[in-house]
Amino acid sequence: MRSLYVHPAVPWVTTVARLVVAGVLIAAGGLKIGTPALSIQAVKAYELLPDSVATAVGYGLPIIEIVVGVLLVVGLLTRWAGAVSALLMLAFVVGIASAWARGLRIDCGCFGGGGKLGAAQDPNYLWEILRDAGLFLLGAWIAWRPPGRFALDSALGIAPDTGGDGPEGGEPGLSPA
Repeated sequence: MRSLYVHPAVPWVTTVARLVVAGVLIAAGGLKIGTPALSIQAVKAYELLPDSVATAVGYGLPIIEIVVGVLLVVGLLTRWAGAVSALLMLAFVVGIASAWARGLRIDCGCFGGGGKLGAAQDPNYLWEILRDAGLFLLGAWIAWRPPGRFALDSALGIAPDTGGDGPEGGEPGLSPA
């Protein structure tokens, strides 16, 4: 066993990370779910997937974003949801970087839209990559740490309690190696 000090702020950092990632995912999914044709068009604009796969992704992505976002808000299956959100963000970073590297002039389609830019619009790839890389880091944090405050995982005994009664809750103490 090794002694670890878990700062009392860690559960709060995880909670904030959960809510930030959840808010982005729910907003992105919510803006796309009512317009599946635009979502499909945005996925196809990346020119990375066969049409049939791009269509399936265009339909399924908003649903996955909303479900993962809701799981993060309530803190249920938190580590799994954090891992899925991190993988989604990594896929978005790779897709945007690929579009940029190949000289495509598209909108990321992240928050709706059909992936097309207007004649006077320029892509904002760097900002989109930085945003999604930051969200990737938050998702990885969520997957790595206990679920934080106000999480159903803790209330249901699925994950360690973060209520402050021991090492996971922010008190100094011993933690299994």
